Amino acid sequence: MPLPLILASTSRYRRELLERLGLPFTVEKPEVNEAQQPGESPLANCRRLALEKAAAVAARHPDAVVIGSDQVLDLDGEALSKPGNFDTALSQLRRCQGRTLVCCTAVCVIAPHHQPLLDVIPTAISYRKLPDRALISYLDQEKPFDAAGAVKVETAGITLLSAVRSDDPTAIIGLPLIRLTDFLYTVGAL
Repeated sequence: MPLPLILASTSRYRRELLERLGLPFTVEKPEVNEAQQPGESPLANCRRLALEKAAAVAARHPDAVVIGSDQVLDLDGEALSKPGNFDTALSQLRRCQGRTLVCCTAVCVIAPHHQPLLDVIPTAISYRKLPDRALISYLDQEKPFDAAGAVKVETAGITLLSAVRSDDPTAIIGLPLIRLTDFLYTVGAL
């Protein structure tokens, strides 16, 4: 009998991505403080958070396979995550104009009798240089306040970008399915 599969995230984007694999799973909120620690790089931040999210849920369900994930944009060493509101989103988008940033998407799988499996998939995101009216129109239309860096590439956010480069096209949406599939095969969940 396969072990229960739990997604340690309440993100609808991650849930929708995981549904693509056709596996039964449940969702549980990990209850982890997502603040970047002083001196912590964005890469270290998303690695730590993916592991902490998976570990928090795995502690409550030791006989399950638990998936944790986190995503941040690296803007000069600052981790840009979910803006939460219009003003913060606009500020983030203004700061990214005309630049190429790295979006780090970490995935962690914790399963019984296995060491935690953890990796970070980088995605280079090149932003167009756009006037405020275009940014405001996008924010009014999409309300991407729950997306890292306020960009939803799966919707109108793609119009803000001139290029997206990654080995895993699902990483930018929030859950790198190629690496996750590798991990699920390793722990016998696929």
